[in-house]
Amino acid sequence: MRIGTSVSPVLVIACALSLSACASRAADSRQIIAPGNARTLATYSPAIRAGDLVFFSGQIGLRSDGQGLAGNTRDETRQALENLRNLMDAADVDVRHLVKCTVFLADIRDYAQMNEVYAEFFEPDPAPARSAVGVAGLPAGARVEIECIASVAQSNGG
Repeated sequence: MRIGTSVSPVLVIACALSLSACASRAADSRQIIAPGNARTLATYSPAIRAGDLVFFSGQIGLRSDGQGLAGNTRDETRQALENLRNLMDAADVDVRHLVKCTVFLADIRDYAQMNEVYAEFFEPDPAPARSAVGVAGLPAGARVEIECIASVAQSNGG
């Protein structure tokens, strides 16, 4: 089978302009959210808004005063959620906008301790969908890391 070689130059230009416009809109809709007090341990954005979704990078229990990890599993969970709340404030996102969270635990046996603090964070609102997994290790020797996705309508202003 042979494919024809004659393509209208107008069609090629129209397709190129259309693809360029789509790429430009996609790049314009991606907003990096990095409040001044956000600390990262590697090269990544603390949060990114893309259309009606906000993706929050995993938060560990690093204290905002720079004094390392918060302590035991409950303390680290509380601090990780507080770090997440600070990012949510910068993104103009409320807890009720969170639709999915993933919790990583260095030791899955810490699930009950993490879950106790996690449940308090979402009261009285219903908690989002969630996965919790045990992992071989987390950055900075953390016991807990929590990442979330939020859904917000642009027309509502967040």
